[in-house]
Amino acid sequence: MRYLIVGGVAGGATVAARLRRLDEKAEITIFEKGEYVSYANCGLPYYIGNVIPERDQLFVQTVEGITSRYDIDIRIKTEVLSINREEKSILVKNLSNGEVVKEHYDKLILSPGAEPLKPPVPGIESNKIFTLRNVPDTDKIKNYIKNNSIRSAIVVGGGFIGLEMAENLRHLGIKTDLVEMAPQVMAQLDYSMASIVHLELEAKGVKLHLGESVEEFRESGSYIEAVLKGGKGIFADMVIWSIGVKPDTVLARESGLELGRTGGIKVNEYLQTSDKDIYALGDAVEVLNLVSGNASLIPLAGPANKMGRIAADNIVLGNTSKYTGSIGTGIAKVFDLTVASAGLSGKALERDGIPHIDSFTHSASHAGYYPNALPLSIKIAFSPGDGRLLGAQVVGFEGVDKRIEMFASVIKSGGTIYDLMELEHAYAPPFSSAKDPVNMSGFVADNILKGRVKIASWREIERLNSETDILIDVRTAEENKVATIPGSVNIPLDELRFRLDEIPDNKRIIVYCAVGMRGYLASRILMQNGFENVFNLSGGYKTYSVATGQPAAIQYFAVKITSGDQIE
Repeated sequence: MRYLIVGGVAGGATVAARLRRLDEKAEITIFEKGEYVSYANCGLPYYIGNVIPERDQLFVQTVEGITSRYDIDIRIKTEVLSINREEKSILVKNLSNGEVVKEHYDKLILSPGAEPLKPPVPGIESNKIFTLRNVPDTDKIKNYIKNNSIRSAIVVGGGFIGLEMAENLRHLGIKTDLVEMAPQVMAQLDYSMASIVHLELEAKGVKLHLGESVEEFRESGSYIEAVLKGGKGIFADMVIWSIGVKPDTVLARESGLELGRTGGIKVNEYLQTSDKDIYALGDAVEVLNLVSGNASLIPLAGPANKMGRIAADNIVLGNTSKYTGSIGTGIAKVFDLTVASAGLSGKALERDGIPHIDSFTHSASHAGYYPNALPLSIKIAFSPGDGRLLGAQVVGFEGVDKRIEMFASVIKSGGTIYDLMELEHAYAPPFSSAKDPVNMSGFVADNILKGRVKIASWREIERLNSETDILIDVRTAEENKVATIPGSVNIPLDELRFRLDEIPDNKRIIVYCAVGMRGYLASRILMQNGFENVFNLSGGYKTYSVATGQPAAIQYFAVKITSGDQIE
């Protein structure tokens, strides 16, 4: 059998190695347009920032290493020009000498990846503007910074790569502006959670220009100017353009393979294209989003590697292994913060018309009485009917990775908030609390679904009417003096039972505390004393202050969570 693979890196290299382990006698060839067949794409920004000190550390395997271990024919600097499906052949060009040859296959695997979005913005072809997708891109950026004594940079795009580049440019002491067309960074997050990331970026010296787009680039002496939509200009020594990627589907489209509604290559559950002898995987394919049930593009390394293994199994053993879909689990380091998400955000659920309830919890990374417990913020989205978990977002300084993986496991299996309550985690004071933050998010959601508490969102506060609503701060008088929501009345929780006559029973009552726990207790007191229209502000003052950009937000986010605030 002859297996030809278009593209290396995560998907292509994985499928090739798996094919060899399953079929020792097969002839396997990888065609890679670039110079490197297997490298750590996700590590590129960290090499630029000198966090990864040696360039060689980026390479997972060399051509020689893969060839000697797996007996695979690897042809780098080779571009596949076309596919002839009728005669099962491809036309291949050697980019070093220009030679064009025809190669025949029994099975063809497409793993071309994705390419950076680069719209026709005037001036975008300047040699001071860079994209980051591969090792040569990395070398260009690294050498440009070194050889030109770069002191300032503009990053356009607030996704994973944009934020990682902003962080690593700051590591190099480079003044950094970040421009993002949306009102927030990290589109997979809801605004309230992204606002925490905004605080961290600004605290580390990244100047944010949110809700702005670049209309034009102009050369200005040794500088380049990014002209924003409103007419404002930002000057810098260089620009990193990182507004996203699109699937590379040129070969598939020109050969008549079916594309999906998202523009990616359409594959079945076996990763087979509309041609039974051609399989496709990685960033170029359209996959099923397991939460929405819709076709999606999810360009992540984890899914690409898993697809490589599954595609190889199906090619050699017959279509026996299924790729069921993805929930888009992702994580990023943003200076001292860790930011992660799985499933769908609230805004994505709104866009898809999926009913859901959102709730916030703020806990500590481990037991509050053990030294150095750090803030951990969680937002989950769940079905109002059966409590199915639809999405989770976690932002904090420690322990974010293990929490998002707990959430992801429940989401992927179609689990509910009741599964969150029952998750058995590894507990010791340095690592967690007896009730883990993931358990806590489930307990809070259970209270909401069972009607023990009704919640209000931070956005509703702006729409309060003093004629029909009353906002009560149940924190201590000392906390209230430091920062409060304008128009609220301070009745500390411990005094609430004795001051019920001060609360009107003909208005909607919204109570709030620091993170929501005391607000929940206050809600229970009021509801059991005859007040019917009672709501607790989800996430408390902490979520409200960060999301609305209150002056106290930065200080408040660092406030230590007391053990009393974590009791369900």
